Amino acid sequence: MTLAVTGGTLRGRRLRPPRDRAVRPTAARVREALFSILGQNLDGHRVLDMFAGTGTIGIEAASRGASEVVFVENNRAHLSLLRENAALLEGVAEFQVVPRDACKAVAALARQGRCFDFAFLDPPYGTGLASACLAALAPVAGSLLSPTAALAAETDGREELPGEVGDWCLVDNRKYGQTALAFYRHREALT
Repeated sequence: MTLAVTGGTLRGRRLRPPRDRAVRPTAARVREALFSILGQNLDGHRVLDMFAGTGTIGIEAASRGASEVVFVENNRAHLSLLRENAALLEGVAEFQVVPRDACKAVAALARQGRCFDFAFLDPPYGTGLASACLAALAPVAGSLLSPTAALAAETDGREELPGEVGDWCLVDNRKYGQTALAFYRHREALT
């Protein structure tokens, strides 16, 4: 499997792919669609990449101008791969790898006063973790996400996601083959 950055200043740079099927990097066409919807210019954005796996989404965001990326990954077997790929961001953006369960990390990051402009979660398909993580995010979303933040979740399309996550409302749902992207925006940004 070839894995490369699809846009921005790092476009074409290769990332180390996973050795096994336990990590499922977001497909290139889904990444391109995601950043087409969000906008190609993320200058100065702070990004939270949960269930980061290989780190492709956070790296793509930094390649498009994000100034800070926090990668959250709980699987110890995948952390060295994530750290190796994230090292590509040295000199491009500040980054941090948080070796923690994503559903628990959101509360800890909020307590630390962290605030993000874009949050992405891509848990293993068919586990119910997208809904669980969104539920954990709901009570802290107001402090963890800026009012103009975008929140996106990638699933296999079969998982039923909530219509609201705190003050963030489901505004769009897109399918790309068997992959679905759900987008949330703050209710005040919708008026």
